[in-house]
Amino acid sequence: MKNRPGIFNDVIGPIMRGPSSSHTAASWRAAKICMDILNEPLTKAIIDFDKDGAWAPNYRDQGTTIGIEGGLLGIEMSDDQIKNTEQIADEKGISIQYEVNSYQTNHANTFRLALEGTQGKQTKVTAVSIGGGSFEIQDIDGFKVSINGGYYELLLKGVSKNIHLQDLLLLFTESKSISESFNNEKRLVNIKFSKEISIETINKLKDTIPFDELTIIKPVLPIISGNESELPFTTVASLLEYAEQKNLDLAALGLLYEKNQSGLDDQEVIDKMKSIVAIIENSIKTGLEGTYYEDRILPRQSHLIDDAQKKKKILEHSIVNKIIANVSAIMESKSAMEVVVANPTAGSCGVVGGVLRAVADDINASHDELIQAYFATGIIGVYFAQGPGFSAEEHGCQVECGASAGMAAAGIVQLFGGSAKQAIDAASMAIQNMIGLICDPIADRVEAPCLGKNVSAAVNALSSATMACAGYNALIPLNEVIETVSSVSLQMPSCNKCTGKGGLAITKTACAIKEKLKQKSTLTTS
Repeated sequence: MKNRPGIFNDVIGPIMRGPSSSHTAASWRAAKICMDILNEPLTKAIIDFDKDGAWAPNYRDQGTTIGIEGGLLGIEMSDDQIKNTEQIADEKGISIQYEVNSYQTNHANTFRLALEGTQGKQTKVTAVSIGGGSFEIQDIDGFKVSINGGYYELLLKGVSKNIHLQDLLLLFTESKSISESFNNEKRLVNIKFSKEISIETINKLKDTIPFDELTIIKPVLPIISGNESELPFTTVASLLEYAEQKNLDLAALGLLYEKNQSGLDDQEVIDKMKSIVAIIENSIKTGLEGTYYEDRILPRQSHLIDDAQKKKKILEHSIVNKIIANVSAIMESKSAMEVVVANPTAGSCGVVGGVLRAVADDINASHDELIQAYFATGIIGVYFAQGPGFSAEEHGCQVECGASAGMAAAGIVQLFGGSAKQAIDAASMAIQNMIGLICDPIADRVEAPCLGKNVSAAVNALSSATMACAGYNALIPLNEVIETVSSVSLQMPSCNKCTGKGGLAITKTACAIKEKLKQKSTLTTS
C-alpha cells in the first residue's frame, strides 16, 4: 500500500517545544534515532549544515540546536530540561559542535550528524526535515536508507550477497518491507516492522543469516506505521461522493480516515485526539496567564485584548477579540518554550486552536463537538500533506498559515453543523486567500510577522466558514487550490522561504533587532 499521511503523525502534532517544528521537532526526532544507530553512550557529536541550505543562517535562532541536543541527550520534549540542553551536555562531558560547510544536498533542510560513542564507535547520518516535524534519514555511513520514525527498524550490515531479499521475506513474514543498499562492496539490509522486534526474531536471524552488525531502531512517531487498511475514498472528489452516499459530515470522515490509517478503534482514536486537544487548550490557558522568556522579541501581549475591551477601547463582546487573544496566547506559549502542538506546524500553531476555542465558546459547543471539529481539520491537513506538505523552506508561509487557515475553516463549519461539502468549500476559500504568503520571520524568531499572520489566518478561517455555510461559491475545488500552492511556490524566490534573507526580515528595523539580540546573547555567554 502506498504511504499516506496520518492525522496524528503528519498533521496535528507533534507535541513539542520551540519556535519551529521543522527546526526543533524534526531535528529532535532524527537525533533520537541517531542514538539508536550509535547504540552506545555519546561522547562527541559534530553537526553540520550546507552553506547554501535554509538552515545555515538560522539554525541556532530557530531552535535546531535545542532539538538536536535534546534528541542526542534523550530528553523528552515535554521535559523542562530541554530548555537547558547545552548546560546538561557540558555537565555530562559531551561535546556537541556545529559547523557550516559545503556539500551536495537534495533538500533545503538537510543536516548531517557525525557521532562518536564512549566505546569508540562512530557513525555518520544524513537527515532532512520536510515540514511540520516530519523528517527522513537518508544516509547512514554511506548507505542509502529511508527512515521516517514510524516503524521498528532492523539494520543488518555486512549481509552476504548470496542471501536474497526473497529469502528474508520468507523468513520474516511479519515484516512490512525489506530493502537493501550498497556502499562499495558492503551491503546493508533494512527490515521494517509494525511491532516491537522480539528476542525470538533476533535469535532466529542470528541462527539463519550471517552478518557483521545488527542495529535496532525504535519508532519516534505517535502512531506506528504498517497497520493501515484500505479507505473507501482517496481523492477529495471521492471523499465528497462517499460523504453524500453515507450522509456523513467531515468529522466522521476524518475519524474514519485516522481509524484506517492507525489501525486503532474509534474510541482509541477519539481518546488520542482528546489528549492532544487538552494540550492545545492548556497552551491557551498558559499564554493568557502570562509567559516570560528571555530570548524572544515580543513581550506578553495576549492579556491586552481583555484590558482594552474592559476600557471600551475596542469592540465589546466581539468574537474577533477572543480569536486574537487565544491565537496570541498559543503563540506566546510557543515562544516561551512551553509545550504546544504543531498544528500543522509550530509557526502556525495558534490558528486552529485559537479560533476553534473562540467559536466553540461563542456558540456554546460541547467538548465532544469541539473534538469532532478537530477531526474535520485533520482530514483537510491530510490532503495538504499529500500535496506540498508543510515546509516553509520549500513553499513559504502559504503552507503554514495558509494550510492552518483551511484546516480551521473546515473545523468551524463542523462546529456550525455544516456538511462535508460546505467544510471542503470553506477550506478552499480560506487557502485561496493565503496563496503566495511568504515566510520572513524577523531576527529568525518565529514571532513576527508570524503572530499577525496567525491572527489573520484565524479570522480568514471564520469568514470563509461563514461564507460557505451561507451558500457562497468556492468556485475552485480544494484539490486545485492545493495544486496551485505548489505551483506558486516554484515561482517564489528562496529568500522569501524562511531564510531570513527577504521580506520584513531584511528591513532596517528587523536587522537592528537581530543585531541587538546577537549582542545580548554574546554578553550572556561571555
